[in-house]
Amino acid sequence: MKNSGGKPRAGAVRKARRGPQVGSGGQGRQALEGKGPTPKAEDRPYHPAGKAKAARERYSAAGGKGAPGQSRGGRPDSAPRTQTRRPKAADESEVVTGRNSVLEALRAKIPTSTLYIASRIEVDDRVKEILSIATGRGIPILEIMRPELDRIAGRDSVHQGVALKVPPYEYAHPVELLDLTISRGQKPLFVALDGITDPRNLGAIIRSTAAFGGQGVIVPQRRSVGMTAAAWKTSAGAAARTPVAMASNLTQTLKALKERGVFVLGLDGGGDVSLPGLELADRPVVVVVGSEGKGLSRLVTETCDAIVSIPISASTESLNAGIAASVTLYEISKLRAGAKGIA
Repeated sequence: MKNSGGKPRAGAVRKARRGPQVGSGGQGRQALEGKGPTPKAEDRPYHPAGKAKAARERYSAAGGKGAPGQSRGGRPDSAPRTQTRRPKAADESEVVTGRNSVLEALRAKIPTSTLYIASRIEVDDRVKEILSIATGRGIPILEIMRPELDRIAGRDSVHQGVALKVPPYEYAHPVELLDLTISRGQKPLFVALDGITDPRNLGAIIRSTAAFGGQGVIVPQRRSVGMTAAAWKTSAGAAARTPVAMASNLTQTLKALKERGVFVLGLDGGGDVSLPGLELADRPVVVVVGSEGKGLSRLVTETCDAIVSIPISASTESLNAGIAASVTLYEISKLRAGAKGIA
C-alpha cells in the first residue's frame, strides 16, 4: 500500500523469506515421551533406601562383619546404645560458670580442657579448692581479664570470676540408665521433659531430682533444651552427680520403660489423680513434665498411666515446670520414706 506521496507506508512492507525455516528436530515429540520406569528406591542415590544400600556396600568393602542392620559388635542397630547425643561441631565445647558449678564439676572429675580465672579474683575456700583440684589434675589454668572472661562465659552468665571449659555433654541411654538403677538395687525414679526449652528449668529439675533421690533426667532429642552451660549453672553442680539421658523419641522411650515395669505419670493441672497420697509413689516411676506453655503433648498424654495434678490456690493459674517437678518429687520421696517406716 502506498500513501498519497506514492511511497510505501512505513511498517507495511512484508519481508521476503530467506531460505527454509529450521525445524525443532523432533524436540517437542521427545519432551512428551516418557522417561521409562521409575528406578527402585534402593537405586536412587538420594532416597533413604539408596543411602542404606550405599552404606552397606561401603561397610562390606571395608571388610565389615555381621549381617546388615547390625553394628560391629553384632548388636542390631535398633538396640539401645550406650550414648546418644545431638550432632555437634568438632570444637563445640561447653563453658561451666560459677564457683559452685565449677567446683562440683571438678570434684566429679568431668573431663576438662581449661580453667579460666579472673585477674585479681577474691579468693575464698571454693576458689582455693578449685585451684587445688585443677593443679593436682594438671588442668591448664589461665588468668585473664574480666572483660575476656565475660566474653567466654556469655553476657547473661554470672561467672563469679571462674569458668571451666568442658567437652560436649555425653548423654546416657534411657533404658541403660534404668538397667543401671535396678542393678544398684534402687527403686527407679526418673523425670522426663516433654518440650522444656528453658535451660534454667532443666537445671532446676536436675537439682530437685538429685535432692529427692531420683536417679536421672530424660530429655528428648528434638524440640527440647539440652545440657548447656546455663543448665549446668542452675543445677548448682547437681548435673555432675545426676545423669541426663537423651531419647530419640520420647513417646517410644516411655513405652519401653512401661514394658519394663515403670509407671509413667504426667503432670497437668487438670489431671484426674491428686498428688497428695499418690498410690503409685512406691512403684518404679517416671514423672513427665510438660513444656512451659503448652504442657504435655497429645501422644505423651495418651502414653501416661495417670495424669497427676497438684492442688494449688485458685488465685494461682499454674506452677513453673521446675517447681511442679520439685513438689512432685518431694511428695513421692515423702511417701516412699513413710512406706519404709511402716514396713
